[in-house]
Amino acid sequence: MNPTVLLTSIEQGLIYSLVALGLYVSFRILDIADLTTDGSFTLGLVTCTAFTAAGHPYLGFVAALVAGALAGGITAILQTRLGVQPILAGIITMTALISVNLMILGGKSNLSLLRTETIFTKAEEVFGSNGGLVVAATVALICGGGLVWFLRTQLGLSLRATGDNRAMVSASSINPAFTTTVGLCIANAVVALSGALLAQQQGYGDTTLGTGMVVIGLASLVIGEVVTGRRGGMVGAVAAAVLGSVIYRIITAFALTSNLGASNLKLVSAVIVAIAISYPTVITKIKLQQQKRGHSKC
Repeated sequence: MNPTVLLTSIEQGLIYSLVALGLYVSFRILDIADLTTDGSFTLGLVTCTAFTAAGHPYLGFVAALVAGALAGGITAILQTRLGVQPILAGIITMTALISVNLMILGGKSNLSLLRTETIFTKAEEVFGSNGGLVVAATVALICGGGLVWFLRTQLGLSLRATGDNRAMVSASSINPAFTTTVGLCIANAVVALSGALLAQQQGYGDTTLGTGMVVIGLASLVIGEVVTGRRGGMVGAVAAAVLGSVIYRIITAFALTSNLGASNLKLVSAVIVAIAISYPTVITKIKLQQQKRGHSKC
């Protein structure tokens, strides 16, 4: 793998790490399988694309954050107020966002940002060819640090407690519906920001780019946790999500630069995801078999 491909993979890994961070909040903290992620990623992407094409690249990020938070809030309302199961609530919101995303792009499935000013073109003027990497690393650091700070606040601790034991939280005069709503809004806002960054980094927005974000994000989480061993508390967990995303992108790039070809990207991604998610279970079974053999010899 040449250095250019490696740096591009790291840059995209840092961008997609925001998806892993969002899923860390919804899946690991709140213990909710939030399928809104696919839709909110694309929502952030098309929202930022529309604002950037209109000459407001920086406002596009703010709009993407707000749009993602609204998407998470709708899913939360379906769950906490209307009694819809978490998975179904995510599917409903994700399905509705397919039409919403097309509306934002004026009925088009994609929109080009070529020859349009973005945060990445500005960064390249200052930092040269590594400008994109600087932007991605800076945003990932700010989001990761901000998430660690928030989860240590009173509201953040209440959110963590909600995922651990909702019955206990209710008995402690904390409204689990409120903390769930806050958590899903934050998670989907961060995911939408990832989509916004990708739109400006690639120079176009496409309504199909969010497909499979939930699975890829979960794979990144698992890869990071396998590498770090779930050490370091909250900081370690956030760092593992970012690291896992970067490793995932490097593995994908390595596979594509080999003889597999770009047409097999989805197949490669599926294999990587399957291995990453099943790895802990396989290792546990291997260790169990080794223990059984050790006891039988005794």
